[in-house]
Amino acid sequence: MCGIVGYIGHRNAYDVIIKGLKRLEYRGYDSAGITLLNGSMNIYKKAGKVSDLENFAEGKDINGKVGMGHTRWATHGEPNDRNAHPHKSNNGKLSIIHNGIIENYATIKTELTKRGHVFHSDTDTEVLIHLIEEIQHKANVSLEEAVRLSLHEVIGAYAIVIISEDQQDELIVARKGSPMVIGIGDGEHFIASDATPIIEYTKNVVYLNDSEMAIVKKDSLVIKNIENIVQNPVIHELEMQLEMIEKNGYEHFMMKEIYEQPKSIYDSMRGRIRANEGLISLGGLKEYETKFKNADRIIIVACGTSWHAGLVAEYIIEEFARVPVEVEYASEFRYRNPIITENDILIAISQSGETADTLAAIELAKSKGATIFGICNVVGSSIPRASHAGAYTHAGPEIGVASTKAFTAQVTILTLLAWSLAQIKGTVSRSRMVELLTALEAIPAKVEKALTSNEQIQKIAANFKDAPNFLYLGRGFNFPVALEGALKLKEISYIHAEGYPAAEMKHGPIALIDENMPVVVIATKGSILEKTISNIQEVKARKGVIIAIVTEGDTEVKTMADYVIEIPDTEEALVPLLATIPLQLLSYHIAIMRGCNVDQPRNLAKSVTVE
Repeated sequence: MCGIVGYIGHRNAYDVIIKGLKRLEYRGYDSAGITLLNGSMNIYKKAGKVSDLENFAEGKDINGKVGMGHTRWATHGEPNDRNAHPHKSNNGKLSIIHNGIIENYATIKTELTKRGHVFHSDTDTEVLIHLIEEIQHKANVSLEEAVRLSLHEVIGAYAIVIISEDQQDELIVARKGSPMVIGIGDGEHFIASDATPIIEYTKNVVYLNDSEMAIVKKDSLVIKNIENIVQNPVIHELEMQLEMIEKNGYEHFMMKEIYEQPKSIYDSMRGRIRANEGLISLGGLKEYETKFKNADRIIIVACGTSWHAGLVAEYIIEEFARVPVEVEYASEFRYRNPIITENDILIAISQSGETADTLAAIELAKSKGATIFGICNVVGSSIPRASHAGAYTHAGPEIGVASTKAFTAQVTILTLLAWSLAQIKGTVSRSRMVELLTALEAIPAKVEKALTSNEQIQKIAANFKDAPNFLYLGRGFNFPVALEGALKLKEISYIHAEGYPAAEMKHGPIALIDENMPVVVIATKGSILEKTISNIQEVKARKGVIIAIVTEGDTEVKTMADYVIEIPDTEEALVPLLATIPLQLLSYHIAIMRGCNVDQPRNLAKSVTVE
């Protein structure tokens, strides 16, 4: 949530910041703003997209070599001009941008109001910059010290950048619970919520840790913890390429990322399998093999699409490795006083590696002695650093807010993890493992083939763009796919949709079915196809419209369904990697036909870094 960009150096800061905000807009797009230092301090901010800010700033003084910008996902205060960041201190000398939530802001605001502070927004962020000013004035300390002391007073999460009109040669940066990365250039530094705005200028970055602050000047970088102890930063080299964050001829990032899935799935398994030998090598697992082998159970925590990937993993782990699995919403897990022991493994899944609820679930499980295995897509993010071990997906940057390639990459890694565990426990024979891995190795090409149905799916979509509701049904491995298909449609088209286990339809949802209810059924070849066919017949008996995802060559379902989309045949456990493709395309085309912004759906943000 919220995107932050900062710059100090020899370039025109406005140009760097605006370009950076556009690359971070997937983190929030309710409003945008910028602070520039050029003798005086100029602040421009506007409700709406970054382009609205650009239009607003046209003709104004946008010069300066120091500045910071923000694109907002609203928490405290509605999206409008007055609540847009940056915010100023009471004396107008300090400016702040913030990603996160200050939980005790109301108490602080009441006290500061008594002391004569006047507030001009409804945000928690404005309260923080007023507090910093108050401490600086009252304690007669430097701005750096005032920031440090103020962070001892606030409760919550934050990534902040502060600029002072009186100290135009530095930016002060701090983080706790929200991401922040600093790019190191030649006589310049870059600050951002993630690496996407930085990669154009440098590959050398430092990731701030929790409860650290940085004093950033064009020629120096000093990092301290909030106890004022200087830290030795580790410089990382970014592997990301600039073309990864461009549309490369596609109209939308979402479509680009759907079509990148053959590569992202391949990259996620590359170097990790030797199919002809039936061997898997997950480097992150090696040190904890004994822990996994002897685990009483595996707990998977995640949110949103990542939770659906976890559900797929539950089926695969229990089927092949014979270990009990529980899949939990991270937001519920952390608040229900769960029973966790040192014999448990907790797998945490997150595309961004910064999901606040998932991080909190990790810390809870660690405090009980559980072993943490993290799966995420962003190198250097918080979840890998909080985990004992883990594995990166190699999906590349995912800019579209609705996750596509990250989901299939997560399922790929989780499948490898499940089969690795089966390998360790000896629950699957070598010959069977050769079969499974050979099938997995063929998946990228089969995804490529599934994508050839795009034009057909576009035609199907035209018939349902005005439908008020959808029902998605699946069984076994395909039940999580039904949930994910429904979520995609909700996220980007704003059509109400629900995913159900197919057999559960007659325990309530069947009451909704009539000639106006489209029902998407994943009816692929497998052990329970006949049962799924029975569910299709139940829908048809009530005049429901069936859109069926079937295995290539199917003849039986075709006779019943109104619309049929074929996917290649594969191992039953791998069907989710293929069945999800037409559902992504269906959601995309329906959303486009409804005039929706598929890359930036309303009210959503890519990385949920607040509770």
